[in-house]
Amino acid sequence: MKKATVYDIARLAGVSASTVSRILRGSAKVAEEKRIAVENAVKELDYRPNLMAQSLKTGQSMTLGVLTQYLDSPFSNEMLRGVETTLEGTGYVPIVVSGHWNPQQEMERLRLLISRRVDGILILTGHVSQQNLVELSQQVPIVAAGHNINTERVRSYNTNSRLGGYMATRYLLDLGHKNIAHIVGLADQKDAVERLHGYRQALISAGIEFNPELVVQGDFCEVGGRAAIKTLVDGGRKFSAIFCANDQTAYGALLGLREHGLSVPDDVSLVGFDDLPFSTFSNPPLTTVKQPIFETGVKLAKTLLSMIEGAESEEQDMHDELPELSIIVRQSTQEYTG
Repeated sequence: MKKATVYDIARLAGVSASTVSRILRGSAKVAEEKRIAVENAVKELDYRPNLMAQSLKTGQSMTLGVLTQYLDSPFSNEMLRGVETTLEGTGYVPIVVSGHWNPQQEMERLRLLISRRVDGILILTGHVSQQNLVELSQQVPIVAAGHNINTERVRSYNTNSRLGGYMATRYLLDLGHKNIAHIVGLADQKDAVERLHGYRQALISAGIEFNPELVVQGDFCEVGGRAAIKTLVDGGRKFSAIFCANDQTAYGALLGLREHGLSVPDDVSLVGFDDLPFSTFSNPPLTTVKQPIFETGVKLAKTLLSMIEGAESEEQDMHDELPELSIIVRQSTQEYTG
């Protein structure tokens, strides 16, 4: 059976082949009835575009490079879900690579994506320097999460982690807790440092002296959260609540507390950061700071598509465009009565 062409669609829809091409690219401003006629013809003829031919003609590969850190990260996967949802129906396909929080690996992966002739790059957080971002953007447009840079060829969006750390700690203080421990994320990760600053600011604002013995290093993963509990308990440190740098850390902390005979929230209240999908189903369900992970993925993808298509980008701060941080209260916290 002969494969349908743009000319076949044009004849069936009663429009020109150039109009069909523009509608398929999403760049045509035509009457709604013409658009519907073309869409119906595409379905009737089961049209499948020749992507190789389109690439040669337009100079576009219709692929977008995506740099994440770990393929098994629930945080990155939630952001990637926002990216994929946005790309549905656009003709663009993501190529995903991992950087493992290693600046050298990240640069190698980004250069690999550029060598594959991607039309643009999305960075779902990482350690690439602003200077490197600017240099790479001379070859392809880039949109990144976790950075503070906006040029003609590089756009970025960043969550206010310091505010989130303050909100989490302030919430525990308002419940009556004073001895609040904090399990920090990766030592060289900006978000971890900012959340620690927010934790300290909340204590200071409540007139509580910062106790470095209640701050334990984690790694943004379950293993680190579990190990941090052992450090706290074995060290005889007094605490009634814990603010974890992210939800994955909190999952590990939940297990660690149980292993030491402590109940959440009866003995220890626990707060995470992210509001990952599993946090609704942890035991007990986790109180956490909700940040717009999925929405950030959507915004990253929309911004990159606009840059590729030459549309003017709205120069707004991320906090004006995305939902604000909020505390999602569940069953892992309660008022302190001790």
